[in-house]
Amino acid sequence: MPYTPVQLFALVGDVARYPEFVPWITGMSVANDRVTAPGVDELDAEATVTFTIFSGTFATRVRRDANTHEIAVSLLKGPFRRLENRWRFVPHASGSVVDFSIDFEFASRLLDGLLAANMDHAVRRLIGCFEARAVELYGSGR
Repeated sequence: MPYTPVQLFALVGDVARYPEFVPWITGMSVANDRVTAPGVDELDAEATVTFTIFSGTFATRVRRDANTHEIAVSLLKGPFRRLENRWRFVPHASGSVVDFSIDFEFASRLLDGLLAANMDHAVRRLIGCFEARAVELYGSGR
């Protein structure tokens, strides 16, 4: 992407603003923001999500490391058996390489099967939301 790691880290790390640009996140509350090391902080975030097939809330712990431009998210509670995702922003001559990974499993086999079948589409839509937000915040590129 044609943005610096610092810009992308700030965009993705600002979880309280997700309802402004991720249409299926209809609410977000953030609590317990704390510094855990120089350049590293953690917070707890509770998201309200509404999809066609799912509506509910889940809570995560978000660890933001400004030193490495990495954001790691892990499940605290919700309709998942497992949920972890990680963003990493690596400098590149034309901006940044965005490394995004997600690993999840819904407690409900039906939801898990439905989302797994549409996972590529869901991730593309999610990344598209962040790309559009980057353009809104930083313009069309460096």
